[in-house]
Amino acid sequence: MTNAPSAAGSTTRSSAAADAASGTAPPNKGDGRNKRHNVNSTDHTATADNAGSADRGAGPLLRAWRERRRVSQLELASRADSSARHISFVETGRSRPSEEMVLRLAEHLDVPVRERNALLLAAGYAPRYPQTPLDDPALGALRDGMERLIQGYEPYPALVVDATYTVVAANRGITMLLAGVAESLLEPPPNAMRLALHPRGLAPRIRNLPEWREHLLAQMERQIALYRSDALRALYEEVAAYPVPAAGPRDPEPADPVPHFALPMQIEHEGRVLSFISSISTFNTPMDVTVAELAIETFLPADPATVKYLHSLGT
Repeated sequence: MTNAPSAAGSTTRSSAAADAASGTAPPNKGDGRNKRHNVNSTDHTATADNAGSADRGAGPLLRAWRERRRVSQLELASRADSSARHISFVETGRSRPSEEMVLRLAEHLDVPVRERNALLLAAGYAPRYPQTPLDDPALGALRDGMERLIQGYEPYPALVVDATYTVVAANRGITMLLAGVAESLLEPPPNAMRLALHPRGLAPRIRNLPEWREHLLAQMERQIALYRSDALRALYEEVAAYPVPAAGPRDPEPADPVPHFALPMQIEHEGRVLSFISSISTFNTPMDVTVAELAIETFLPADPATVKYLHSLGT
């Protein structure tokens, strides 16, 4: 598996993305930073509240996840084969849920695997899901499978990132796109969001940077709302504060434009513009925190010219 200086989720989500250079967000209308700042401030407060409530058992944490998912007690009870009265008692601490009930409620609330461990601990149970280092021999088959997958995707770009967009593997298609990126950004471990949005990264070469930048930041906002991660929030604040390189002249619309079904990333490379749509895959029903937080992103050429150029590189 090509390691990161070489480069830059199973449910599959089609997007015009390149987490490494690449959700699909609408084009940026105005600055939008005030809105993002408010989202983060609210989430930070919720995280602090949740941390404090953990001392009072799992109930407050479960209530916070239910409210975050905008699910009523009655609806959750119906999903989990329980009663609204019991859900209320659990949330207020009047009833201690069984280990099975904690896991069942977490499943129906789509709580991330890492946070399910936190719920179990708060309820007085041992964590259920291990967090195995990716280089552990126990994950050897997983590493080999991801390597075969991204190498088999060549000459098209593909990479693997973790929950904070650290690149853990990438193929030669990604390496090609990173030509000319500042060496400091490629030092291990590289980060896909920094590579994409830093002024010395790919940003100056992304032709539709305003749209692509808004897409990436919106993607991170959605993840911050899902995962209570201080590291992810800090990364968001860092990359959102990067100065945006001045936009170059837009290419004239081609006489016969190619229709796009998702927002493409359009990037300059050696005097030509390449266009990609990305698909992100994650592992279905993971039983390990590390595996649950891995995402494999592949970049599909969005027009015939990009297909032709990439295949010419191998001839």
